[in-house]
Amino acid sequence: MVINLGAYCTEIIRAGIQATNKGQIEAAVSLAMTRMQIFWRVVLPPALIKVWPSICSQVIIVMLGSSLCSQIGTEELTYAANFIQSRNFRAFETYFVVAGIYFLLALLVRQLMMYIGYKWIAGRKL
Repeated sequence: MVINLGAYCTEIIRAGIQATNKGQIEAAVSLAMTRMQIFWRVVLPPALIKVWPSICSQVIIVMLGSSLCSQIGTEELTYAANFIQSRNFRAFETYFVVAGIYFLLALLVRQLMMYIGYKWIAGRKL
């Protein structure tokens, strides 16, 4: 799942970098900035601001998709719910609680990503 997330995030960031206006790069070259300075100060900050919502969505999709791991035998939340409902035969209540936990996890991850984006990505002085 980490390799999959890394591949998607790499493509998302690549798209953000390619969306950088060529005029900004030309202006940085005219200011005699090095290639690394251009990348770190001119190209990357606006690109991250543009793609941060997509990265947040991808992280949440992977977190919610981790429930598929229960199908291959990895112990996680859905697997634990299946184990509990097999003991007490109350499937609806068990999976309702698990759905609530997944919902809260998604909200928590979203808020954390929004905070990180505000604090370190969009809040940066360009």
